Amino acid sequence: MIELKYFGHSTFLVDLGDKTILFDPFISPNPLASDIEIDKITTDFVLVSHGHEYHVFDVERIVNNNEATLVSNFEIVTWFKNRGIKKVFGMNHGGAKDFDFGTVKYVNAVYSSSLPDGSYGGNPGGFVVASDQGTFYYAGDTTLSYDMKLIGESFDIDFAILPIGDNFTIGITDALKAAEFVGTDKIIGMHYDTFEPIEINKEAAKTEAVGRGKELILLNIGESISL
Repeated sequence: MIELKYFGHSTFLVDLGDKTILFDPFISPNPLASDIEIDKITTDFVLVSHGHEYHVFDVERIVNNNEATLVSNFEIVTWFKNRGIKKVFGMNHGGAKDFDFGTVKYVNAVYSSSLPDGSYGGNPGGFVVASDQGTFYYAGDTTLSYDMKLIGESFDIDFAILPIGDNFTIGITDALKAAEFVGTDKIIGMHYDTFEPIEINKEAAKTEAVGRGKELILLNIGESISL
């Protein structure tokens, strides 16, 4: 059983029992997440999909608060290492690493990536996390890609965390196709409603998902779910 807690935009805390993983921390500047007490968040690992500010803003604060390990592509971990973060692990597309909670594979995402100061952010990606508690796909920001079929062929995906806000990423229609590609019927939505271009009709999205035989789960900020 995996416990998932949502902190807004694309930020999720995943509890795997002995260890916790925080994805793409963007909390303190997000007015929708104003009730979240960021300094009370505890995590062992921080995984970053790409370098945009809306995914890395709180990396240093949370990593330093927790002495957590930062995992991302080589360019991003190098940038943060130069800013004083000591515990980092760099990856790149196709690579996998066994950690003490399970295995992380860094997979393709079709997007852009630059860091807040304009530095090159390397190639954007997503993550497949395989553990004794379950296996899931965190897509990061991406378009629909046939590379997702390789995930479905290589892993038994219990659920996928997918962007659904459209405009900058895939919307619900392509997210449902992505779920088909990776072989899951359970989608956790992310990257929606944070600002005007990615505001969505949530009920319409859920209805579309049901019509395609999928379950779309949209968590409230601060809400947890066991999967």
